[in-house]
Amino acid sequence: MRVLLVLDHPYTLASAENVPHRRSFTAAVAAAAVRGATAAGHEVDVIDLAADGFSPVMTREDLVAWRRGAVVDPLVGDYQRRLLAADHLVFAFPVWWEAMPAGTKGFLDRVLTKGVVFAERPGAKGNPFRNLMPRLGGVTVLSVMTTPDKAYRWWYRDPLTKILFRGTFGKIGVGNLRWVNFDRVAGKTPEQRRRLLDATEKRFAALAPGRGGASARKGPLARGSSLTHSGT
Repeated sequence: MRVLLVLDHPYTLASAENVPHRRSFTAAVAAAAVRGATAAGHEVDVIDLAADGFSPVMTREDLVAWRRGAVVDPLVGDYQRRLLAADHLVFAFPVWWEAMPAGTKGFLDRVLTKGVVFAERPGAKGNPFRNLMPRLGGVTVLSVMTTPDKAYRWWYRDPLTKILFRGTFGKIGVGNLRWVNFDRVAGKTPEQRRRLLDATEKRFAALAPGRGGASARKGPLARGSSLTHSGT
């Protein structure tokens, strides 16, 4: 199975090691997922948005091309080719102001181009979109936050899943959607963080070679356990 992991953190994947002032728990989680999936024999492709210098801004030229089912940015075209080749998609990012960083939102805006990854069905009753990513069997979101998980789900009404699942991939028609949230990061001890990273590695080592992975459940939203390295 081909796993595409999209990392969105300014420190890049190079910050996965626990080096003071040069570390990111988000990057450590992404690295653990890569280790686990690789150990299971999957092919893992990593898009490191910050390392690539990806711009989240939809320019006028981008929007004109988007409406025509085309792209003007070679990096966006490269991301689309890699996305279309993926069997499972993973996002890893910190939660800032209760939502994803700009890079992830820009990935949705600029990479998910009409006519490339989805098609519109004019006059359709119900969902007006058709999925053009037949290989993509599931999406996993790995989010890192300082907000308590219960507060995020019940007070803020988990905007992440509304945007990424209900408003994007679920709308397109991708199933097996899983959210794994690492909450209250700053309060975790080094041992607690290590256990969380071990659990993440095991989670991705358990991915089956079928579409979406063995651990993914059917339905519009399958939530992982609430988990949570100092700093996002």
